[in-house]
Amino acid sequence: MKKNKKEIIYYLSNKYNLPLKKVEEMVNYQFKYVSEVITKGKFEGVRIPYFGLFSVNPNRVKHLTKLTKKNKDEA
Repeated sequence: MKKNKKEIIYYLSNKYNLPLKKVEEMVNYQFKYVSEVITKGKFEGVRIPYFGLFSVNPNRVKHLTKLTKKNKDEA
């Protein structure tokens, strides 16, 4: 059965008798952390237990940097 994020948050809120806002913060925190690590530019891998490893391919970073630099030079 496919559930969307809001349904999962509502279910967890009811199951553990917690406020919706608190459960939503807990669900979103792990992705906020991944976003912060990647935004810093160190491109470290971030593992979320039972979910996966988020990492950045160094060659992709070089390619994007090259494109960005090229676009700035043209402007």
